[in-house]
Amino acid sequence: MCRVLVLGNAGLDLSLQVPRLPERGETLLGKDVSRAPGGKGLNQAVSAARAGAEVLFQAPVGWDAQGEEVSGALAAETSLAFLPQRSEHPTDFSLLMVLSDGENSIVSAGPCAAAFEQQEAIEFAEKVTQGDILVMQGNLTAAATREALAMALLRGATTILNPAPLWWDARPLLPFCSIVVVNRIEAETITGASVPTEAAAMLCEFGASIAIITLGAEGCLVHRGGSMQHFKASPVEAIDTTGCGDTFCGVLAAAIASGRALDDAVILAQKAAAITATRSGAFAALPSRAEISAIIEAGGGR
Repeated sequence: MCRVLVLGNAGLDLSLQVPRLPERGETLLGKDVSRAPGGKGLNQAVSAARAGAEVLFQAPVGWDAQGEEVSGALAAETSLAFLPQRSEHPTDFSLLMVLSDGENSIVSAGPCAAAFEQQEAIEFAEKVTQGDILVMQGNLTAAATREALAMALLRGATTILNPAPLWWDARPLLPFCSIVVVNRIEAETITGASVPTEAAAMLCEFGASIAIITLGAEGCLVHRGGSMQHFKASPVEAIDTTGCGDTFCGVLAAAIASGRALDDAVILAQKAAAITATRSGAFAALPSRAEISAIIEAGGGR
C-alpha cells in the first residue's frame, strides 16, 4: 500500500453558532462555542489516516501552547506521523461562524503557513516515492505549493491539490495536479465559468489531469479524459458543512493509495463526507476509523 503525504497547515479552530452573519460594525451574540485542532492540512491528514492510510504530515506551528496542543492531538492518531516545522510566528487559527442551516463562513489567520519556505516544501516532497500520494491545500504560499507539487510529480507521486482558501491564483499550478478538488465557488473563481460542468472541463484544459468539483447535497462532478461524470451524494440532514471538503480529500487520497479505482474512491469519500455534515464542528465531526471501516464493509465505494 502506498503512503499519503500531506503538506499544509495546522492550527486551532474556534467555532460558534450564529443566527446570521454580522453587519458592518455590529456585535452579534453567538452560542455553542467550541475549540479544537484544525486547519485544512490537519483535517485532511487525519481523515486519510482514519481511512486506513499510512500518513506523513508536515505543517508549520508556533513555539507556543497552541502548537503543543496541536501536536498532542495528532499524537493520538493511529498511522499518522506528524512532522511539525516550528515557526517564530503564532500558531495559525480559524474562526468558524456556523449558520442554522449548517452552512458556514470562516475567517483564518495563517502566519505560520504564509512563512513556510519553498526549500522546506521541496525537502518534504523529496520524501515521496513512486506511487505515493501528495496532498496539498491553499494555505501555504503559491511558490511553496508549486515547488512541492512539481517535485512530487518528478518522483512519481500522484498529486492532489485542494487550493482553498483561494488567496493566490491557482491556475498556474494546475499542470502539476494529477487531481484538483474544488467546490462550486472555487471552480468559478479559478475558471470564470459559473456552470460547474463548464468549469470542470476548463480546469482540465488549464492543465489538471482530473478535476473534481464538489457540489454539497448535489454530489460532485468528475472530469477526466474529456468525459464528465456526476456522482450523487448520500442524502443526509446537514447540521454543519464545516470540514466536509477536508474529509472528502483525505479519504479520497487514502482510497487511491490503497489501490481503489477513482470511481470507488470518490464514492467512499462522499459517504465519509456525508457523516461530517451531520455533526457540528470540523475536527470533532471527522468520521472515526470505525465509521469509515463500516462504510467499506457495507460496500461503500464498492
